[in-house]
Amino acid sequence: MDKILDPTLSEEINRLQAEHHRYAQRLEELLQKPYLSAEEQIEEVKLKKLKLHAKDLLFALERRLPAVV
Repeated sequence: MDKILDPTLSEEINRLQAEHHRYAQRLEELLQKPYLSAEEQIEEVKLKKLKLHAKDLLFALERRLPAVV
């Protein structure tokens, strides 16, 4: 990725990437289990939605980045 001029935008992208990674890790933990409790099934659905939302926000922010040479 090119250098980002806006440090606030860069920080937000880094935060969203870390968030997305945490969601993915927790989902992986849940998927390793042979059986999920009702609470874990709800958590799985919520994590999938949160992970997708973080990815959508990342995509939108990255599209706003100025082209820097």
